[in-house]
Amino acid sequence: MGNRLYYGDNLDVLREHVREESVDLVYLDPPFNSNTGYNLVFKPVNGQGADASIQAFDDTWTWGEASKSALLDIACGTNRALQGMMRTMHDTLGDSPLMAYLAMMTVRLVELHRVLKPTGSLYLHCDSTASHSLKLVLDAVFGPENYRNEIIWKRTFAHGNVSRGYGDVTDTIFFYSKTRDFVWNQLYTRMPAEKADKVYAQSDPDGRRWQSVTLRNPSVRPNLHYPYTAANGITYQPHPNGWSCNIERMTRYDREKRLHYPTKESGSLRLKMYEDESLGARLQSLWTDIPPLSANAQERLGYPTQKPRALLERIVAASSNPGAVVLDPFCGCGTAVDAAQKLGRTWIGIDVTHIAIGMIENRMRDGYPGIAFETIGVPKDLASAERLAVEDPHQFQQWVSWQVGGFPREKKGGDKGVDGWFNYLAAKDRIETGVISVKAGDNVTPNMVRDLGRVMERDKHRFGLFVMKGLPTKGMRDEAASQPVIETEFGRFPALQFVTLAELFMGRRPKLPPLISPVKKAARVEMRESHQASAQGSLL
Repeated sequence: MGNRLYYGDNLDVLREHVREESVDLVYLDPPFNSNTGYNLVFKPVNGQGADASIQAFDDTWTWGEASKSALLDIACGTNRALQGMMRTMHDTLGDSPLMAYLAMMTVRLVELHRVLKPTGSLYLHCDSTASHSLKLVLDAVFGPENYRNEIIWKRTFAHGNVSRGYGDVTDTIFFYSKTRDFVWNQLYTRMPAEKADKVYAQSDPDGRRWQSVTLRNPSVRPNLHYPYTAANGITYQPHPNGWSCNIERMTRYDREKRLHYPTKESGSLRLKMYEDESLGARLQSLWTDIPPLSANAQERLGYPTQKPRALLERIVAASSNPGAVVLDPFCGCGTAVDAAQKLGRTWIGIDVTHIAIGMIENRMRDGYPGIAFETIGVPKDLASAERLAVEDPHQFQQWVSWQVGGFPREKKGGDKGVDGWFNYLAAKDRIETGVISVKAGDNVTPNMVRDLGRVMERDKHRFGLFVMKGLPTKGMRDEAASQPVIETEFGRFPALQFVTLAELFMGRRPKLPPLISPVKKAARVEMRESHQASAQGSLL
């Protein structure tokens, strides 16, 4: 099984493409039922002009046929506890937005439980909006005995504008396993520098820092009561409960110069614990050491709910081994699959928008040159592209905008058919923006080309692309020819150019000055040795 990226509804993808008990780890960061639309922001590359944005996903829910269908699926299943709980929830909440959200999530959690191996785990990332209800659903799907932890992640810094109530700065991550026999790699955290300076306050002549710890046995064991004559010639008497180790180990400590002799003969013999040998503290369920992504973070791509890769690396390292399969059914901009790739796991990502799929494709190819993965569900030939144009014109426009090196725009009234933009290098020190018009239907006329030209003139765009299914007619070509040929430092280019679907699949692209990616280029990732990433004693 290789790395796979799916475009489509994750419920359909899970049922049709993911086998039972084939996944080692599931991480999902689904919508939170926040009643908010989240926009992906495309910032001008040169830092000038207004930001462009398009809705990445809409986190609002209404009761409808999909909700009823989800409840019917659950009622037809075999999980009696889940069926009873969902009936009670529906009786209590009615046909409400929250019930619609829970129905959507529940039917997908059932499928995620199905695809998990017996040794697998699931991490669900949410916030306080519906976490209390999701916990009940997870208990019913996985069984309360397979609940492992409620992890609290401090996702942002303190809010200064809170007037009534407490600042909301944390997210919740529920950790469940499919059975009690689950993969677990104990992780540790490093001690903060200020605390380490106090704890490891002493050092050897070579600079190795250490702390002095007791050799006192916490319980009475007669075989550990013995006097010990150390290398300094002094005989030390045992603690009242005896030493914490036998005489053979004590002798080895002394030979390795790991014993700390007291300054007074009556003092207690102690052991040196070196800082560079300490695993650190076992990782707890409160995570305050992974900061949110700053506005200028190198890995920030502009996706509205992007999480730090360090957060996902921690989860992947703790609950999977090298070569394991990691699944993210709401993969957004792909942080989970990025972490899985970095740590030597195989991954499956699913998302329902071409924006997300395009971003992940770019992110993985930029970060891991030469990476092999398959994208499934996106148009692969002329017929599938035409089918998408008919079934979902909006997603078709998004897909086309990415294919020509641009980015889609939010649909607004009076746009005269403008569906996207592209950034290009107008001169060595100047970046400008061109405009894209995508026509999904067959009824394309010269007037539509004329409208694009007028928009270009009105908004001072020197270049425009007119993307269509078939070949342009003579009247359309005449309208394009009425636009000038533009002189640039990189050559002469027609101001208005046609792009057909057939040309896209043949690899032909319009002749333009160098295009600039609409999304910040993902930094190349230095691959971590997989055995180091998930070995016992990892520090993350």
